[in-house]
Amino acid sequence: MPNIDNALSETRRAALFRNGRNQALRIPKAFELPGDEVLLRREGDRLIVEPIGKKRGLLSVLAGLEPLDLEFPNIDEGMQRLDDIDLP
Repeated sequence: MPNIDNALSETRRAALFRNGRNQALRIPKAFELPGDEVLLRREGDRLIVEPIGKKRGLLSVLAGLEPLDLEFPNIDEGMQRLDDIDLP
């Protein structure tokens, strides 16, 4: 599989053709994308083609996040202790 980052720095011409009622694009091997589907987005006259990565589970998404450098507030501050609450 070609390296996508290297392909981004290249420029090539590609052929457009008809496939039934759809217009299709023949992608050169150097620009080959992983997977079976892509996302298409139009920005002005440009058509942006993005690969759709494998769906990742929540744990792998969370594991890839950078840690937050924030202190969370003490949400229990000023609240009554649970042991001190009398329920009817």
